Amino acid sequence: MFILTKIADLVQIRPDQFEKPSNIAIEDAINSKYSNRVIQKIGLCICMYDLLWASEGLIGHGSGMVNVNVEFRMMVFRPFKGEVMFGRITEANETGITIRTDFFEDIFVSFKELPENTLYNANEKAWTWVFDPDSDPMYYDNNEMVRFQVIDESWHDQRPDNSDQEAMDLAKKSSPYHIEGSMMKEGLGVCLWWE
Repeated sequence: MFILTKIADLVQIRPDQFEKPSNIAIEDAINSKYSNRVIQKIGLCICMYDLLWASEGLIGHGSGMVNVNVEFRMMVFRPFKGEVMFGRITEANETGITIRTDFFEDIFVSFKELPENTLYNANEKAWTWVFDPDSDPMYYDNNEMVRFQVIDESWHDQRPDNSDQEAMDLAKKSSPYHIEGSMMKEGLGVCLWWE
């Protein structure tokens, strides 16, 4: 679910950060630049893991900022295909179920990836699974903790195609990183069902 990735970059230390020890100031600059950001084909950056190397700082002309070349490892969220994860249902509609974890909200399970005999109840806006025709259906309710399997991921470059306002708005609406899941296998689905 989490990986370490090595990154080399130039970070800038603002003059108001000079009172801090240099390694703390560099860590703060890296975390403010990368944390909670998606790097294409790498994943969602969580925080800096460790600093491998840092150059001597050079003061930039006019700004007073210190430019430092750094090499560091970043902790990144990127689940592998086939991994089983936990999340909570945030929304259900005719196309499927949207799930979130504590820090990631763009997980979707299509209706095709739900167990056989699963039906959408439009009145309750929830999916139901009829496991046994003689018993009541089991509901995929909002905020229920679920277990799902990662089956695919997709990346969307958020740079607009042109400077047109419509293209910029469209780029902002699309998520840079999207996970597709499945709840078709035994043991997957609402956690309460399997206790």
